[in-house]
Amino acid sequence: MPHRTVTVERVYDHPGDEVPFRVLVDRLWPRGLRRDAFHYDEWAQNLAPSTDLRKWYSHDTSLFTEFRDRYRRELASPAATDAIARLDEAANGRALVLLTATRDVEHSGARVLADYLREH
Repeated sequence: MPHRTVTVERVYDHPGDEVPFRVLVDRLWPRGLRRDAFHYDEWAQNLAPSTDLRKWYSHDTSLFTEFRDRYRRELASPAATDAIARLDEAANGRALVLLTATRDVEHSGARVLADYLREH
């Protein structure tokens, strides 16, 4: 995804006026959010950290560096690489906004994924 803007927002924030490609990147549907009242273009559950990794991390920021390394290894798998290619095609050149329900965006899988997408 060369030369594409990738940002991260919480699902509970209101979108701006731009027309990015909005991708929910959490494995679980966000609590308290009705599907028919939430604008997103794609739900990329398969790009979220695995259930085992998510449970191991449990948003313990002291584990973030190890979480990031493990998640990046998951993102390098053939299945994730294919999912990223499909996401790139679906976005059709638009900026990406990765949506997450987590409170701590800086220590989230969405942040790791955004960094990964910018690098690859």
